[in-house]
Amino acid sequence: MVTIVGGGLAGSEAAWQAASAGVPVTLIEMRPTTPTAVHKTDRLAELVCSNSFRGDKLDNAVGLLKEEMRRLGSLVMRVADSVRVPAGAALAVDREAFSAGITAEIAAHPLIRVERREVPGIPEATPSRPVIVATGPLTAPALSADIAAFVGAEHLAFFDAISPIVLAETIDRTRVFAQSRWDRSLDGNGSGDYLNCPFSEPEYRAFHEAVVTAEKAVVHDFDRTTFFEGCLPIEVMAHRGPDTLRYGPMKPVGLSDPRTGRRPYAVAQLRQDNLAGDHYSLVGFQTQIKWGDQVRVLRMIPGLEQAEFVRLGMIHRNTYINGPRVLTDTWQARTRPGLFFAGQLSGVEGYVESAASGLMAGRNAARLTRGLAPIAPPRTTAIGALGYYVSHADARHYDPTNITFGIIAALEAPPKSRQERALALSARALEALTDWNAAA
Repeated sequence: MVTIVGGGLAGSEAAWQAASAGVPVTLIEMRPTTPTAVHKTDRLAELVCSNSFRGDKLDNAVGLLKEEMRRLGSLVMRVADSVRVPAGAALAVDREAFSAGITAEIAAHPLIRVERREVPGIPEATPSRPVIVATGPLTAPALSADIAAFVGAEHLAFFDAISPIVLAETIDRTRVFAQSRWDRSLDGNGSGDYLNCPFSEPEYRAFHEAVVTAEKAVVHDFDRTTFFEGCLPIEVMAHRGPDTLRYGPMKPVGLSDPRTGRRPYAVAQLRQDNLAGDHYSLVGFQTQIKWGDQVRVLRMIPGLEQAEFVRLGMIHRNTYINGPRVLTDTWQARTRPGLFFAGQLSGVEGYVESAASGLMAGRNAARLTRGLAPIAPPRTTAIGALGYYVSHADARHYDPTNITFGIIAALEAPPKSRQERALALSARALEALTDWNAAA
């Protein structure tokens, strides 16, 4: 039997993989018995930070990782694909339909038993009865303390900020325009999967000033807070310089306002957040501005002057272990082979990466119960490169990572074009994955 602590993306995927290999699974999730500061339901795999699983084409690394997961029988990817919403060249999902789908699949599997309770410490783990800890960035204090004692050091910690969501009917459609950047979309027809709020230079300068002077939420241990570079709050970016936002989430490149025929000075983009199309999330607008000021500042965005916000931005703590000191590339603890870590707690960043780590931890835990040695995919694959990074990066300066082509083993004779290199890496990865999976 495999015991999994945590019913998020990683834990749910791990449970599905182990059970699909014929191994009984006990999946323990503390909600709703013990709530968290950001989750709203008791469903498994509830999405908090965004509804986006990011790019879904093979010329970007996360698109490759998703395709590898599909070929390895990922539950997360199967459900995500079934509830996707328009998002250009990205995969975005209806949040509620996604978590409901994962919960239903797990509940219906005859080899998975779900228990609702808090686990105060790491359960006893042996090769015949392995344990996967996948409690995510909001691990409960008692378990967090036990994990810290096990790894022999304090957890590293940072804070993630999540984006606001706007009620679609309150967006002023006379001020915004629909367009995907570079007219790029999954179906190739240039359909406008994003709503773009165009700023003139004076509007942008006034907005920037409002962001940097807005009142911030008070956070415990704020003076020691660090942020993951891929999920920075807008006010952190704004304080770096007056044009940082214009070269970040508000960059206007690849867009042309049809009313003027010109590129805007800056844009704020909105992405459909559910299948019904009645909610839109602000892309890249994670924030820790206090809610009162937040409404005032966000209503300075052209087209959102009368916006109603379904959810305002907020911040939450994210804890993770120092993977290179603790883990092998099979997601096992170096000093306790029956114990696995997966998800953001293991030192990856992002929904897809978290689920990918759970996929491999679940497969390898199942192998252990059958007396087989855990195995890791080759570094020429995205999923193998992710495990290698978590277990081999510089432990002295370790930061969580999204999947990037930069951590995948390089090509021997790479093409000159960036897109050609990306597609060549993806083609090699999928071939290597097929060979590895057939031999596993």
